[in-house]
Amino acid sequence: MSSHPHGAATTPRTQIIVNPVLPTVEIIREFDAPPEQVFRAHVDPALVVQWLGPDDLTNEIDYWDARSGGSWRYVSRRGDEEYAFRGCFHELRPAERIVQTFSFEGFPDGVALEFLDLEALPGGRTRLRALSVVDTIEGRDAFVASGMESGVVAGYLKLDALLAGS
Repeated sequence: MSSHPHGAATTPRTQIIVNPVLPTVEIIREFDAPPEQVFRAHVDPALVVQWLGPDDLTNEIDYWDARSGGSWRYVSRRGDEEYAFRGCFHELRPAERIVQTFSFEGFPDGVALEFLDLEALPGGRTRLRALSVVDTIEGRDAFVASGMESGVVAGYLKLDALLAGS
């Protein structure tokens, strides 16, 4: 992974852009699967727990109501450590868009509004663009410093494998 002077980090397939003047993080990633499959992997709790986050975490869904107006909560565990996350689905447009909130319960004032858009590409591929908006630059920086980048990269590598098998 290489960092770039304008707040971007990349792997061969994941681009993470931290805006220097706005409290946002943008993720751009392409998948070798159609938008319908990428969307399903983000809203079906049985699939989400298989790819979300770094390899050394296990995930357990507490509740998951994947519909516009629904809410969710999951717990990630690493040994004796436990991290809980929750949010609300504001809008789900199958194979197109997910708008949701995202909170880490260890920092309850840090709420992100996330827009995830899926674009169909030739050859049955998908470009995912995710924009997370946090209320302050400091909150955004704490979000990034929490390991978000390595978790996103590792999770999307697992999602590649899951999509290849579906």
